[in-house]
Amino acid sequence: MTIATLPKTIPIFPLPNVVLFPNVFMPLHIFEPRYCEMIQDTISNDRIIGMVLLKEGWNLHANPNPPIYTVGCAGIITHIESVNDERYNIVLRGFERFRITQEDQTRTYRLADVDMLPEKISKEDRTQLDRDKQKIKRLLDQHQSGKNPEAKIPLDMPTEDLVNTLSQYLEFDPLEKQALLERLGPSERCKALVDLLEMRLLMSSQATPPSRIQ
Repeated sequence: MTIATLPKTIPIFPLPNVVLFPNVFMPLHIFEPRYCEMIQDTISNDRIIGMVLLKEGWNLHANPNPPIYTVGCAGIITHIESVNDERYNIVLRGFERFRITQEDQTRTYRLADVDMLPEKISKEDRTQLDRDKQKIKRLLDQHQSGKNPEAKIPLDMPTEDLVNTLSQYLEFDPLEKQALLERLGPSERCKALVDLLEMRLLMSSQATPPSRIQ
């Protein structure tokens, strides 16, 4: 299903350690009653949910709606499974970044008015992305292990999709993922991803004790 435009007001689902990226799939288990209500309302409408990251210290707030980052990514429900009529397993596919302009308090769950943040790729960006893709492959090869999720990511996908998939599924800190999401477009996100991979590789090499000469 293709969505041409994002509705002005969408339900938002805040989580403390999850960042969704455009054109990347994400499985979620929904169990809190107000967000189960959100799912019920959403599937009878346009199936769109906005994923946002909770700010640090969210669990210290007595307010049921703790602070969130204003830039998120909207996803459309591509699969839904009801569990005992009380919970849901869903799969979201990210399709558009957004910025929250204000929240709507009319429902039990969180709603927000949003502005779209479309991602455009110029011809120059495309050329740079293709160059950086080779660099990403080399960096992944240098620190890849059997346990790493990137081992299961097909590297022959379009570069912008590869960058978004790695940004979502590599074991970066949630704030690092949020910073990647907030980059102005795939080209800038790719540069930041390369920087993070190079930093991870450097830290890994420094943590490895030097070989002893016999």
